[in-house]
Amino acid sequence: MITTRSLPGETLDVLERIVVSPSTGTFHPRPPETVTTEGEIVRRGQVIATIVSSGDRVAVTSGFTGFFMGLLAHDGERVREGEPVAWLRATETSP
Repeated sequence: MITTRSLPGETLDVLERIVVSPSTGTFHPRPPETVTTEGEIVRRGQVIATIVSSGDRVAVTSGFTGFFMGLLAHDGERVREGEPVAWLRATETSP
């Protein structure tokens, strides 16, 4: 009988998560006192920014709960759909 077991280093639990832009447009983060302060807890579904395109506003929401680590896009920066705009360190292991 052959048994298998994981050796140290064969499994990896990465807690960092990326929030991506849901659409193409101009990135505008929420005010720092609202959510964009490093180390603040962000909840799954919480709005962290807005993308403005042709007058439409699309909310950028976090798909994870965790500590906000920083923005990857600047206020007024043009971003594409799927582009990373923020990152956080998850406090939950599943999305």
